[in-house]
Amino acid sequence: MVGGKWKIMILCVIDNKEVVRYGELSRAVSGITNTMLATSLKELEADGLVERTQYDEMPVRVEYNLTDKAKSLIPILLQLKKWGEDNL
Repeated sequence: MVGGKWKIMILCVIDNKEVVRYGELSRAVSGITNTMLATSLKELEADGLVERTQYDEMPVRVEYNLTDKAKSLIPILLQLKKWGEDNL
């Protein structure tokens, strides 16, 4: 579910900001292509980690936020980060 280079970074950015629009995500995750960002978001949504909310406005506004399932994963990811900093 969180494998690959980008998904953990995407989850962390959304966690820090709570609700994020696509453009903000694109700027916050440096080096990611639009195709990879869109694909990763679709996979995270399909896995039940990210909620996508689309507003019927012109231009269309789309926001992403973490589900409860993803919020329960964030402390584990932070522990892994701390372990890596301490041991690598």
